[in-house]
Amino acid sequence: MRVITGSAKGIQLKAPEGLLTRPTGDRTKVGMFNILQFDIYGDVLDLFGGTGQLGIECLSRGADHATFVDERQDAVNLIRENLRLTRLENKAEIICSDYMDFLKSCRKKYHLIFLDPPYAEKYLENALKFISEIDILSENGIIITERPVDKRLDGDFPGFSRSRDYKYGKTFITLFRKEGSAGE
Repeated sequence: MRVITGSAKGIQLKAPEGLLTRPTGDRTKVGMFNILQFDIYGDVLDLFGGTGQLGIECLSRGADHATFVDERQDAVNLIRENLRLTRLENKAEIICSDYMDFLKSCRKKYHLIFLDPPYAEKYLENALKFISEIDILSENGIIITERPVDKRLDGDFPGFSRSRDYKYGKTFITLFRKEGSAGE
């Protein structure tokens, strides 16, 4: 697991021990950032932070600031260590919190929001629904979701237009853009 490009290009990130965190695979991450390459700027929210690799990749590529949220202290410690390794800690905030508790208190707008929750849970649908209600996606903002190919992503998420699913191995990446934004 490495940073693909930018100021921290090539730096190996620390991976978690055990199976509680499932980092995005390299092939999927490369594909995801090829899709996003011209949209990486502003503030980023990595809502299910895990290792921090998605937000760190954005910071390495020039995003202004990243907020990392994870409910597990070991994941928060890992994100902190990976930010130190990449020398990007001064552009980041790390919050140890349940995703829904964080969203309920969130007052900031983000240009990019990464949603890569534990696959077996309904966190993805719940997070999308709540984000659509609280309006924390900035104008021209994008929500990037990751899920296994055998998991459907159903539901109505008012205010967002949905892209097609991009398949990388056993993973689907789906983008949601704020309706009325350029690039729809």
